[in-house]
Amino acid sequence: MTDFVTLLNALRRPKILIRAARAGVVDYRRDRDLKRILRQPRSAGAAQAVMSLLAEETRLEADRARGDGTYNLQRHVAVLTAIIAEARLATRPTLVAAAA
Repeated sequence: MTDFVTLLNALRRPKILIRAARAGVVDYRRDRDLKRILRQPRSAGAAQAVMSLLAEETRLEADRARGDGTYNLQRHVAVLTAIIAEARLATRPTLVAAAA
């Protein structure tokens, strides 16, 4: 599988963060949310987006662990939500492969 799948499996975060992110996946809309979260005008492919999101999540986790006053819980949940949703997109088999 791809490298980010290994990274995702190694993530250890508080259960409440993961629960909130999983709940947010239902309302996640790639065209609306990814640009806002990545703060980029164009959205990348799912695999590239996951790698960018993982870098941002690592920074947010470091802020959380340090007790940094600039830590943004809402952004952390939004980034984790996007990681889960984009990872699902990146690992989903294509329609062409499913038809074969």
